Amino acid sequence: MIIEDVDDVTPVVLQTMSGATSPRFKEIMEALVRHAHAFAREVNLTEAEFEIGVDFLNRIGKQTTDVHNEGILFSDSIGFSTLVCLLNNGGQGSTETAAALLGPFWRMHSPMTENGGSILRSPTDGPALFANCLIRDPSGQPIAGVEVDVWHSSPVGLYENQDDTQADMNLRGKIITEADGRISFRSVRPAGYPVPIDGPEGDMLRAQNRPHWRPAHIHFLAFREGFKTLVTQVFVDDDEHLESDVVFGVTRALVGNYVKHDGPAPAEDVDGPWYSLDYTFVMEPGVAKLPQPPIK
Repeated sequence: MIIEDVDDVTPVVLQTMSGATSPRFKEIMEALVRHAHAFAREVNLTEAEFEIGVDFLNRIGKQTTDVHNEGILFSDSIGFSTLVCLLNNGGQGSTETAAALLGPFWRMHSPMTENGGSILRSPTDGPALFANCLIRDPSGQPIAGVEVDVWHSSPVGLYENQDDTQADMNLRGKIITEADGRISFRSVRPAGYPVPIDGPEGDMLRAQNRPHWRPAHIHFLAFREGFKTLVTQVFVDDDEHLESDVVFGVTRALVGNYVKHDGPAPAEDVDGPWYSLDYTFVMEPGVAKLPQPPIK
């Protein structure tokens, strides 16, 4: 079909997609074209701005490596990742959910850790943290045999793959729930941290005069056949960046209760104040599927 004027462009493109054999693929691509074309019309996009946008996308690809995923970071920073997460959990956002962003730092094959053990793989300064978590189904029954991946940043705000002073897989572990649906582990209290801003995502944040900090949190990924894989984060409740998380990952359900203690700790080698975290997760029945690791 020959295009006569600007009004012809969108319907012509949509017509060429009509032969797609997958109904879902057809639905997604047609919606993408309609919204992208409507966006260009709404802002009256100039050719120079279009070129800047294409260059921005190209730079995202170039910035992505085996240890850093700029595409995920950009998606997180515009709230798209959180939107998709909430649309797919908790009744499409109608009810509270413990689901949250996977984030760019999950690694597959974290070390198996005994229930009640430590995920410290190298000396890591900071106040001790003892976490006790329960995983149950929607009816309140505990779920045994859940593989729970745990990972978080150090007290200086760095994940182990970002920090040469930490041992490989430090502050990472995989713990399996017992008959009572519980896991417990020892670690250190995590710290908030700035997201990397040396790429196109950082340019965008600077142009918007936005902070680039994440509040302190611990990541959890719970996997067991017969249940929908739960990916979540539990945030430190007194962190100064809770209200301004650069990736919009904080929901009310995910603010944990990190309690400070000054008395005797569960381990004799703890000197000074320590923290405890108690949290209950709910896993929905469904298909168990592991995500694609954003880094290797």
